[in-house]
Amino acid sequence: MPIANIPESYLKIGQESPELLVYDFKMTSDVVNSKVNLSMNMFSFLQIGKKQVHFAGTSVAVNKNQSLLLKKGNWLWTELLDQETIYYCKLLFFSEKILRDFLHKHNIQEHESENEIPYFIIKNDRYIKNYLKSLSTLSETSTPFLNNLLQVKFEELMLYLLQNYDENFEKYLYSLISNEISSFKKIIESKVYSNLKLEEIAFLCNMSLSTFKRHFIKEYEISPGKWLQDKRLQKAKELLENGSFKPAEIYFDSGYNNFSNFSIAFKNKFGVSPKEVYK
Repeated sequence: MPIANIPESYLKIGQESPELLVYDFKMTSDVVNSKVNLSMNMFSFLQIGKKQVHFAGTSVAVNKNQSLLLKKGNWLWTELLDQETIYYCKLLFFSEKILRDFLHKHNIQEHESENEIPYFIIKNDRYIKNYLKSLSTLSETSTPFLNNLLQVKFEELMLYLLQNYDENFEKYLYSLISNEISSFKKIIESKVYSNLKLEEIAFLCNMSLSTFKRHFIKEYEISPGKWLQDKRLQKAKELLENGSFKPAEIYFDSGYNNFSNFSIAFKNKFGVSPKEVYK
């Protein structure tokens, strides 16, 4: 699957990336685990549909009652239609310069945070809904002062979120300009019990599949495919033994696209079928 470079792919040919950009993203079919290289921090105001994103050591899912502020970097996005026949979210991109200027202007002091999370969940309350309407009106307006107005709207939004989410939001804002990179091992072990493919985990590590495999074997002294299979099958066995789930309910999250392949791999490892363990 090709990597989408965002917001570059939304710009006109030859257009340089602006400091602020508003883009209406719409689609009429589901997209699962699309690879996205996000070069700017971004607000994703979900209007219609469902969204799940994976980033390095974590993941998050939201519905149309929530929006996200996402840190720049490599993400896997899953965007799904809900009851309607269209998926729609309004995206607001902002540069690091814009963020630094805002923090400096309002004398917002840096906070130390041990648990750096690359996303911040925002409730789509009445203010946010009205804000998005005003942003849509602004986007439809042709004016030489559009960039200046966008800066005012960006500042308005940030001040509201600071008021609403207090110190938690302040900490998050400073994490957006942090240079820390999650360790290779931390990313791997956070995705053990997901159904992500090796290629997708490699992407989250900013590596090609071949480079990822070399690093993995050096770190764990075993092939990534074998290691992940063993970990996921062991977890599946534990879930079946305590009766938490039926075999047909866990094969996909164990990394298998169909129950038959899961059952064969399970029996090869443990000598019994998943159904026998569940009984």
